[in-house]
Amino acid sequence: MKRTLFALAVAALLPWSWAQTLTPEAALERFFTAPEVDPAWFAQSFLEQVPAEQIAPIIAQLTADLGAYRSVEGDAGEYTVLFENGALPARIILNAEGRITGLQFLAPIPAVADLEAALAGFEALPGEVSVLVLEGGEERAAMAPDAPLAVGSSFKLAVLAALQERVEAGERAWDEVVTLEAAWKSLPSGLLQDWPEGSALTLETLATLMISVSDNTATDALMHTLGREAVEAQLGERNRPLLTTREAFVLKTPAHADLLARYREGDEAARRRVLEEAAARDLPDPLSFPTEPTALDVEWFVSARELCALIAEVSELPLMSVNPGVADPDRWTRVAFKGGSEPGVMNLTTYLEGDASTYCVSVTQNREDAPLEEARLLGLYGGLLAALGEGAQEGR
Repeated sequence: MKRTLFALAVAALLPWSWAQTLTPEAALERFFTAPEVDPAWFAQSFLEQVPAEQIAPIIAQLTADLGAYRSVEGDAGEYTVLFENGALPARIILNAEGRITGLQFLAPIPAVADLEAALAGFEALPGEVSVLVLEGGEERAAMAPDAPLAVGSSFKLAVLAALQERVEAGERAWDEVVTLEAAWKSLPSGLLQDWPEGSALTLETLATLMISVSDNTATDALMHTLGREAVEAQLGERNRPLLTTREAFVLKTPAHADLLARYREGDEAARRRVLEEAAARDLPDPLSFPTEPTALDVEWFVSARELCALIAEVSELPLMSVNPGVADPDRWTRVAFKGGSEPGVMNLTTYLEGDASTYCVSVTQNREDAPLEEARLLGLYGGLLAALGEGAQEGR
């Protein structure tokens, strides 16, 4: 999963004398000290991406979660905003006129004394929640760690594990080339849905895109190449038949309610027949896809313990470290990450290697009645990682 980016902009001019003296630290500070967000702080190009009225709720939520503002630390565009109850990593860029042209708030990090305190925040979340923290393979903290919850794209760890097994068995090779087929194309996230059919791609490239940017078309290409059964073997009977991402989108599309009903009612054999029909149905327009939790029983169900086992298997592959997720890669010898989400579903799974030990931290939340407060879950997860700080390397 990528870190959260808030691109915010407006088109007002700043007084030149004020702009000359504004520092990035001051620009960040005023978000949390000024009585209201002033549109004159931002550059026109960003307003074209995100309306200015979206700014104030973001700041209000951060303040509610982290408490009173304290100070800003950092330099060279990389900063940490300190609060009474936590910290907010941030990046900011000002143009020559002193207006903000780049702004990124990363996952907030609540101040927690220990793992027990970190877990308390998860216990207050609505819906179903699973948490597991392993150190050296041993359980350090847990909350329903064996509950098989919907995990979205984190199931792609099983696709990667199946591919690695085939490579190690000599049946496949990382540099093996396949050509992109129309039947493999899915909806975003990803890039390959827009590439032309016949594009040549190595299995390693597909795997890297699948993990680092959660490319759905790359995922389905690998599943077709390896065979559905090879991936099903990684996840057990509860996920049979194992859906491709395209099949999940087709089944969840309101226009295909007939398929969804028969899929839900059928046994495994009947469901496989429904998926054969789904291959002939059109994908929905991405902009028309439901934004509320939809058919969460049509998903990939994996426990936190199973996810930790999967990510441990593939953690040493270089591609696993392209996107470190919420963890700070500068504080660890190795970081491997995969996340997944859809409305009502989020999973974050990170494998960490420090000076003294290894860790796995996996968190899942499911909620059928409303979308998740994703920023809240990301903040709690950041606090959980921070509580493992004694295993990290300081200033590598």
